Amino acid sequence: MPLDADAKALMDAMLSAGPLPWDLTPVEARKQMEQAPKAPMPEVAVANIENRTIPGPDSEIPVRIYTPNGAAPASGHPVLVFFHGGGWVIGSLDSHDGQARALADLAKCVVVSVDYRLAPEDRFPAAAEDCYAATQWTHDNAKSLGVDASKIAVGGDSAGGNLAAVVPLMARDRGGPPLVFQLLVYPVTDFDRDNASMQRNGEGYFLTRAAMIWFDDHYAPEAEQRNHEYAAPLRAKDASGLPAALVITAEFDPLCDEGEAYAKKLEAAGVEVTYSPYDGVFHGFFGMAGLMAKAGQAQEEAAAALRGAFGS
Repeated sequence: MPLDADAKALMDAMLSAGPLPWDLTPVEARKQMEQAPKAPMPEVAVANIENRTIPGPDSEIPVRIYTPNGAAPASGHPVLVFFHGGGWVIGSLDSHDGQARALADLAKCVVVSVDYRLAPEDRFPAAAEDCYAATQWTHDNAKSLGVDASKIAVGGDSAGGNLAAVVPLMARDRGGPPLVFQLLVYPVTDFDRDNASMQRNGEGYFLTRAAMIWFDDHYAPEAEQRNHEYAAPLRAKDASGLPAALVITAEFDPLCDEGEAYAKKLEAAGVEVTYSPYDGVFHGFFGMAGLMAKAGQAQEEAAAALRGAFGS
């Protein structure tokens, strides 16, 4: 099917707004993202937002903690540790504030949004190690955070979806923390830039094949890095023993096929997985609730899956 009318209008506006991040240097791309006017989207109110820093494997990690409205269960709120997208090169707590707020509100969970180290200043495995450390910290500090240590999920979009797939592998291999769910929104799961959806959607739909090569070269320039399962979870030898997953993809996304392939890999390994492809939309749609109907639907689906995993 063609792009939805609202998706096409948004994509056309984005493509005409100036140079795209991957046409710039990483530093210029981050500055552009910070200074670009934000699309008018409704701000979701939550009970509390706290910015703080936590210990990391190499340096302190900034996090932003969102507490939902409503009374917490006696055992504490469930919690989603959230990793922003941006190709491991751009993106921040601010760029994904709307998604974090929405998931906290809709899923009725605390969201710990993680500002992991970015490439090329810090290449693989820096981002993955930061995200794992933040997940472990959330578990270890559950009582002071007012969250339930037995109800921890991870999630993210794009490169954040990659990290949300990698952290459960790390947690399984390293003996914890225990996780109940992984929310993978159009995740990067491999470094194959010649698969069918890369060829089909690699030009003309905002995110391009060339852009993915730009991101890849900054984050994991070496073949040894790209073959590591903590960079490319689709290459994991064993996908068993991982938490249940929801994998969301977009029809007009170069990453569509690798998201579907990872869902199939999880299912083949005996992991409970729901694969949910969204027709008529492009990469990045999940964060556009209020501007695109299917974005709101996808956020509702993600929240319902989280509530189910949390038993709430």
